[in-house]
This record gives sequence, structure tokens and C-alpha cells, in this order.
Amino acid sequence: MTKYSKIFGSAMFALLTSASLANAADKEISFINCGDTLTQGYEQYISEWEAANPGYKVAVELVGWGQCQDKATTLAVSGSPVGLAYVGSRTLKSFAANDLIVSIPMTDEEKAGYYNYVPDTVTFDGTQWGIPVAFSTKSLYWNKDLFKAAGLDPETPPKTWEEEIAFAKAIEENTDADGFGVVAKTFDNTMHQFLHWTYTNNGSVIDGDGNITLDSKENLEALTALRDITAYAEEGPTAYEQNEVRAIFLDGKLGMIHASVGAVNRLEGTDINWGVAPLPLGPSAKGPGTLLITDSLAVFSGTGVEEQAISLAKYITSPDRQWDAEMAQGLTPLRPLQPRTDELVAEKSYWKPFLDGIEFGGPEPLFFDYRGLQNVMIEMVQSVVTGQAEPADALKKAAADLEQHK
Repeated sequence: MTKYSKIFGSAMFALLTSASLANAADKEISFINCGDTLTQGYEQYISEWEAANPGYKVAVELVGWGQCQDKATTLAVSGSPVGLAYVGSRTLKSFAANDLIVSIPMTDEEKAGYYNYVPDTVTFDGTQWGIPVAFSTKSLYWNKDLFKAAGLDPETPPKTWEEEIAFAKAIEENTDADGFGVVAKTFDNTMHQFLHWTYTNNGSVIDGDGNITLDSKENLEALTALRDITAYAEEGPTAYEQNEVRAIFLDGKLGMIHASVGAVNRLEGTDINWGVAPLPLGPSAKGPGTLLITDSLAVFSGTGVEEQAISLAKYITSPDRQWDAEMAQGLTPLRPLQPRTDELVAEKSYWKPFLDGIEFGGPEPLFFDYRGLQNVMIEMVQSVVTGQAEPADALKKAAADLEQHK
């Protein structure tokens, strides 16, 4: 007391003490946000929410992308859960099955506000377990100069798998570059890249009733096409994940890749003469498709502030606020907010294929053991692209293995 009085004076100390007591009365909602910086706009939105909800304070902790999900999981399992956390939607089924999170009810109006299938990325057994907060779709990027050098029309990207494979072959045989970037490293996006083929051919991995649907005609066509195009890919695709394949494309050494809109930021200002188009379609496709991946905000159970955490999560992800955060991060919009979406495409035409693919796209499959899912799918892809297994055999084995992970 004497120490502080000398520094601040008795009046200032009294003020600090009263403020401290007031803050101590507030209930805290701890919030793990992934990344090095707080999502743009969140500081303002959190302050607004706190002002409207006296008695509650939000304590944000920034945790790096590589550790944030593990930290939220560890705290929940140890009995010291955070109130709210940014997680990959693929984890929600496991969290829910272990009673680590609470459901987040969505009205029909709320669900209808999203692009189709987006609510499915956080739903199983008819219940929503998270609020979508980040969205990724994929498109085809092609190098126009390599197309020209290979004798292809530089302004005409492939529209079908058959064309995609043929164009990759032409680039491989007529230039110093490889035709297509195949992702097959022991890493989760190997599964994601295969799902690009699944969802551009009307395939699926698991249905709404929990039945494994991987061993299908549509997926056999997809895995066979991936095997066939591997002949014109970079050497040793099991050594490459998506960012490494993208780096080869940025060096002008790949004719085509499948990537998110984030690749645009890296291409702009380079010497690459590039274009972007919808993912080519397989023989069983009904229309443009893509893998629909979301991250979510999950509300953990046992904190005593679950209701307020849901309120906060819905507040910061409301349509207008979510749109502003997406545009700041360069993410695919979760909602078709008109006329904003039309204006976005009119201003930046490269956005169109990333939005068009949503109509017939599919969500990342929700499995209880999501790591088991990833491992099975990675093993399947690797066995085929290395020639160790035929597509039909690899598909049957993977489908059987997935039964224990759903």
C-alpha cells in the first residue's frame, strides 16, 4: 500500500483498487483464436458484445496455427476448458461424442443464410456443433505460357478430367515443365486434394446415416483419374503437400494445380501468366463441384458461460461482420450476400469459379476419429500414385478400414 501510494498517490490507488474489484466480479469467457494476430474487426466486435452484456469479459488468447487446436483439446480433456475456441470443423464430431462441446442451435433462417452444404460441415445427427467462421473452396490454376508452349490454347483451360489429363500430358511431353501438381505427402491435404476429384464427380465418403460410401463407381473413376494424371506430375508426389506444389507452380515449372483463392495473392505481381477456372469435371458429375472446408467456433462445456459464449460467437459471425472478416483475410464468403457477392465478382473476376463450385460441392467428412480418416485416405492415395495398388483394390481396402473410424 505504501509503495503504490508513493508512486500514484492515494486517490489513484483507490481508483485502481475499485476497478480491480469490479473486474473481479466479471465472469470471464476465455477465447482461443488461432494465429499471430486477432482476426480483423474482432477487437471492436468483442467490445460491443461486452458493452451489451455487462458482467462478462472476454479474454482472448492468440495461439499459433500449429498448436491452437491441440491446446483447446488438451484443456478440455484436462477439465479446464476454454469458453470458445477456433477449431477445424473436422474435429467437432469427436468433441461432441466426448461431451467436450455443446450444441449450437441454428434456426432454419440462420441455416438458409449460408451457401448450401456449409451448415453440413458442422452438423451430424441433425445437430449443429459449431459456427462456421472460415471457408475454403478450390479451383484450377493454369500457366498460360506453358499451355502455349505445349501447343494448347492458352485461353482455354480443361473442362473435364479427360481434357485435364490430356493437357497435362501435352505439357509434360512438349515443355521442360510437369503437367499437373499431385499432392500425396503424409499430410492432411492429401486427403483434401483427393476429395476435389470426389466432389467433381458426384461422389461421397459417408452419408447422412453414417454409411461408408467410399467404394463407389464415382470414387473409382476419381481415383483412377488421379492415378492416370500422376504420370505427368512432378517427380515423387509423395514428397509434396499443397504449399510445396504451389511453390513449383510459382516457379513456372507446373502447368496446372488445384488451389484455394489464397494462391491469387502469391501470383499477383509475379511473371506467371496465369488463369483460374472451375475444377474440371468427371464423367459422373452433375455440375461444378469443390471440396467445402470450414473452420468453426466451438463452445466448450463445463465453463458455466456456455450460453454467453454462444451469444458471442453468433455476434462476431453475423452476416455483415463475417463478410468484413472474410474480405480482410481473402476467404471464400460463407454466405451469398447479395449484391455484395455480385460486386465482388464484378471487381475481381477470379472469384467466380470459387463460388460456382459450391453448388455441387461436398463437405469435409465428419468422422469420430478424424485422424484415422485422414490416415486411411492418405494411405489409399499413396498406394495408387506409387503404383503399389490398383485403384479398385485400394478403394475397397480404404472403405473397409474407415468403418472403424466413423
